[in-house]
Amino acid sequence: MKHQVVDVRGTRIHCVEAGSGPLVLLIHGFPESWYSWRHQLPVIADAGYRAVAIDVRGYGRSSAPHEVEAYGIVHHVGDNVGVVEALAGPGEKAIVIGHDWGSPIAAHSALLRPDVFSAVALLSVPYNAPGGPRPTEAFARMAGEISKVTGKEEEFYMNYFQEPGRAEREFEADVRTSLLKFYVAASADAHRSVDGGTTATVAKGTLLLDRVSLPDALPDWLSEADLDFYTEQFEYSGFRGPLNRYRNLDRDWIDLRAWTAVPIRQPSLFIGGDRDGPTIWGQNAIKRFPQSLPGLRGSHILERCGHWVQQEKPDDVNRLLVDWLRSL
Repeated sequence: MKHQVVDVRGTRIHCVEAGSGPLVLLIHGFPESWYSWRHQLPVIADAGYRAVAIDVRGYGRSSAPHEVEAYGIVHHVGDNVGVVEALAGPGEKAIVIGHDWGSPIAAHSALLRPDVFSAVALLSVPYNAPGGPRPTEAFARMAGEISKVTGKEEEFYMNYFQEPGRAEREFEADVRTSLLKFYVAASADAHRSVDGGTTATVAKGTLLLDRVSLPDALPDWLSEADLDFYTEQFEYSGFRGPLNRYRNLDRDWIDLRAWTAVPIRQPSLFIGGDRDGPTIWGQNAIKRFPQSLPGLRGSHILERCGHWVQQEKPDDVNRLLVDWLRSL
């Protein structure tokens, strides 16, 4: 695999690529890295494509602007367009695939720039067309409903991330342990939270990861070497840039008003896990796929699979992606 850093209109984006042929751009989520696509890069390359996984701005060797507003969705779309221009040339097209936060980044890349992105695959997080209630208010209402069940004053994790520095202090105190708790809590191997509450919310006066217990052994899909790699990346970059993505939820809601309820018409694919929080919460969005993704060529929910879809079930994901790519 080839590593390079490309200049995208003044922003440095680290790319890892394999193979040659039509360009396939892979966008990771939180808290991850280009490395999250380690199982897909060689397989997509062997299928006859130029597979390129990036470090999203704020991660790894890519630029990490300090300003919160530098992580709005329109900036991420611009980065993706710039990567295509840098690698393939102006006017060229690419297929875009995203997981977790990479899924809405990929989806909005296809929505805003259909001239560049000819097809889109979404992992874990289903497409929700712009519009609806203000995101932070919607998440606050969700937390209120959970509070009625737990009997505690709860805060949804996306709202917990809104205050700059708050979550950074928690996660950066012990990067390796924080990452391990994230990976285990959202995987199919997740244990019940230590107090019986949901790990998607924070009880008042506690920290987000207080509810997550450490496993006796790493899950099969995550090796010590994998965890070492992720730890090194976040020891270097910190969490501010990645968390700033969450701090643009309401800004994106305003910036994308012109695309309210607009569908993505390019050929598309969705892959989720039956134990994956965003896939489970997104059931209504999945039901709307005939309207929101009229070019959908497959929607697949993998059994015994958590949030880290392409890492937990790499063979299944690779087969579905390659079959879809060949159908285009």
